[in-house]
Amino acid sequence: MPEPAPPSRADQVSALRPGYAADLAEGLDRFFEPPRTTCPWCGSARLETRLRTTDLLQHKPGRFVLDRCQDCRHTFQNPRLSEAGLEFYYRDFYDGLGEKQLGNTFAGRTRMYEERAESLLPFAPAPKNWLDVGTGHGHFCEAARTVYADTTFDGLDFTDGAELAERAGRVERGYRGSFPELVPDLSGHYDVVSMFHYLEHSTRPDLELRAAHRAIRPGGHLLIEVPDPDSRYARLLGRWWLPWLQPQHLHFVPVGNLRARLTDLGFTVVAEQHAEPHDPVDLLAAVWLALDTAAPRDDLPWLPGPPTALRRVLRAAVLIAGIPAFLLGTALDRLVVKRLSHRLGLSNAYRLVARRD
Repeated sequence: MPEPAPPSRADQVSALRPGYAADLAEGLDRFFEPPRTTCPWCGSARLETRLRTTDLLQHKPGRFVLDRCQDCRHTFQNPRLSEAGLEFYYRDFYDGLGEKQLGNTFAGRTRMYEERAESLLPFAPAPKNWLDVGTGHGHFCEAARTVYADTTFDGLDFTDGAELAERAGRVERGYRGSFPELVPDLSGHYDVVSMFHYLEHSTRPDLELRAAHRAIRPGGHLLIEVPDPDSRYARLLGRWWLPWLQPQHLHFVPVGNLRARLTDLGFTVVAEQHAEPHDPVDLLAAVWLALDTAAPRDDLPWLPGPPTALRRVLRAAVLIAGIPAFLLGTALDRLVVKRLSHRLGLSNAYRLVARRD
């Protein structure tokens, strides 16, 4: 017998709506911890508000604030999401309703993943095993095998992505859970640990770095790639800068802070890159976020009901009218800014390679 057809998106949204309605009926306060009065990186009490915004990707309800320390320049979400908030705002983004779309997006970035793996070649040409923390669906590990054919890749993620990656054969072993909690069983096991756009999602970056030091054998390497809060785009584009990614991104660490912390933990930074990890999507993404916010909402399970036919037509009209802006943004991103991103201070990410001493 043929397998039944998967439910349509409209059916999925309809099935999820009662659960979201029940969550929202309890109010949003429980999704946030009390605001901090000191910097979580250096302890300074000299804080200033850097950004106020909303959820521009899923359009779930809530308002989010990023504060910056005036002493060490660390930027962080304040008040930070609670455990309940993390569950609510992550739900149906990487898995569930959003799993297929996001999985297709990640799967289409093979060359970027290969370049990330190649950044380690000058320092570790033949690692035996590699743990990718925050692996998602394991697409990086799958692509990295073309660079390191004899390396065993494992993946770790706090969503079910790690388990999906193992079932798909993209990783040898998929660990689901918190890296600091799982690291006692992984101590000294890996030649390489990578954290690509993971550290900004963690509630305690320092604990993640300590876990990495514990998991890596002496002489092994740590690869970290994170959004660069010192990018000029962060100021020029404001809330429309995609790497802010509120409310998921909790911490934005300036490169000097991260280098110093790694040194304190017993690493030696052997490479710092800015141009290479730049992802040329800033202007295109800003256009999309602005138009998507201005247009009537799509059918989403955290809204009271599906949009009317008129609202669907209006949404399509707004997005179609924005096509010239999409094309212009794409052209500028890829043909102009990409080549000059570091020189102009526009790189949206940086990458560090550090050796465990």
